[in-house]
Amino acid sequence: MTMTEQGVQEFRLPDVGEGLVDAEILRWYVEPGDRVEINQIICEIETAKAAVELPSPFAGTVQEVLAEAGSTVEVGSPIIRVGDGTAGTDAAGDSGRSGESAPDGDEDEPQEKPLVGSGEKPAATQRRRRKRPAPTRPEAPAGEPSATGGAAPPSRAASAPATANGGTARPLAKPPVRKLARDLGVDLHAVTPTGSDGVVTREDVQRHAAPPAEAPAEAPEAGETEAPAARPAADLSAREERIPVKGVRKRMASAMVDSAFTAPHVTEFLQVDATKTLKAARRLRERPEFDGLKVSPLLLVARALLTAVRRHPRINATWDEDAQEIVVKHYVNLGIAAATDRGLIVPNIKDAGTKPLPDLARELQNLTETAREGTTTPEAMSGGTITVTNVGVFGVDAGTPIINPGEGAILAFGQIRDLPWAHKGKLAVRKVTTLSLSFDHRMIDGELGSKVLRDVGAMLEDPEMTALAWG
Repeated sequence: MTMTEQGVQEFRLPDVGEGLVDAEILRWYVEPGDRVEINQIICEIETAKAAVELPSPFAGTVQEVLAEAGSTVEVGSPIIRVGDGTAGTDAAGDSGRSGESAPDGDEDEPQEKPLVGSGEKPAATQRRRRKRPAPTRPEAPAGEPSATGGAAPPSRAASAPATANGGTARPLAKPPVRKLARDLGVDLHAVTPTGSDGVVTREDVQRHAAPPAEAPAEAPEAGETEAPAARPAADLSAREERIPVKGVRKRMASAMVDSAFTAPHVTEFLQVDATKTLKAARRLRERPEFDGLKVSPLLLVARALLTAVRRHPRINATWDEDAQEIVVKHYVNLGIAAATDRGLIVPNIKDAGTKPLPDLARELQNLTETAREGTTTPEAMSGGTITVTNVGVFGVDAGTPIINPGEGAILAFGQIRDLPWAHKGKLAVRKVTTLSLSFDHRMIDGELGSKVLRDVGAMLEDPEMTALAWG
């Protein structure tokens, strides 16, 4: 936040993550003339890690929005100007209504206490302020006939409910619908919702984005001949889709390239009989400690990996290129790879190795739900030490997972399916899965990687006995 003139403050884009350099403005919830309060959400941004809503660090009236929705802004650049009402206040102003005299215009006196993390940060480059484009055509008032016939659609100001402080309420829509609206260039404020409780649905967005039907061409009059129409050039835009690579997806692409071509990957595979793991998961669901929690085989795979890390700590390490050192971490922030509409994200469970199994199940469930809703925070995606990815949910047996940058290994868990298996000296149909462990061969050799994979497999084949033996 900076002071620009008496009574006017600039809010600069803060670093909401760890070392972020820029962010995309997804949408504004306020516009010039709106009154804002401290901690009121004023806009939503997408960083390289997640979508984040920004609160206002001060109260006042919006003077100018300096960054348009859809633009990418560097950290430290001003994005909005807010006046506190002290500049140019007359007898009918706020101070007059309150019965108090306006304070002396001391520019050195702080106007409001800023939020933590919203302080001024110098921008990498100085950018010219962008001006909001003027409207290209006036809109007919809601309910009155438009130039093309019929009633004009309600304007944003008419259709969107006002908030208590004079701003515009955020349209109700699920994260996938919001992403679809961004991809199609649709303003959710202009969409008429048909879902329950005023929720905008996918069909509402698609209907709003559909081009109007073309009027039929007039037939030629008698005696006239219709000139042959020129053959239009091939237009592939309707048959192709272009997805901007930015935000989470851009970071994912960059991170995967860096990891694949920096860390020498080795991947080992192991087929295991997971019949007892499925039985153990069913029994755990019946216990009162797991009431209301989702107990899946992934939970037991995660516990097996945590046990293997405790037995072989050097698998939980990172490579320090500058110091030319291997950093072994004696804590486990267990990453769980999650596919979202914005791209692949890997939030992690902090200190997962110290949590009892019911707490681990609760953390895993919360992590999955927030990732699906698109509300994962940047803090939840930082500091991971080792990762599990469940490719089995896609019907895949195995793969060669790419190590998450900054980590030393990643375990892929394939689908569990019926296969013929040698069991107690006889051929039987058992529940079989495939484990894939990729590791950084600069610091993890084949022996260590094989021991970790073997231990995980042993726990899935007999989770109760290995838990008793290894604790």
